[in-house]
Amino acid sequence: MSNIKLFESTQIRTVWNETEQKWYFVVADVVQVLTETPNPGDYIKKMRKRDKELSKGWGQIVTPLLVDTAGGKQKLNCYQRRAN
Repeated sequence: MSNIKLFESTQIRTVWNETEQKWYFVVADVVQVLTETPNPGDYIKKMRKRDKELSKGWGQIVTPLLVDTAGGKQKLNCYQRRAN
């Protein structure tokens, strides 16, 4: 199940992970909203290049999940929504 949330009128794609019974957010969407970058993928690459610890732990932070996109389902890096 996929869904879209709005943050200050900007769409952030979300995915429900049936296995874990948890919501995940698309990392690139969150980075785009928080940084206002026109190219979140490039921003993430540069951020990981600058921060070696982030780059080393990237696989523990993000989970590639299938997300509905305009071009069909694609595997995108997502992170788990944390409970308040």
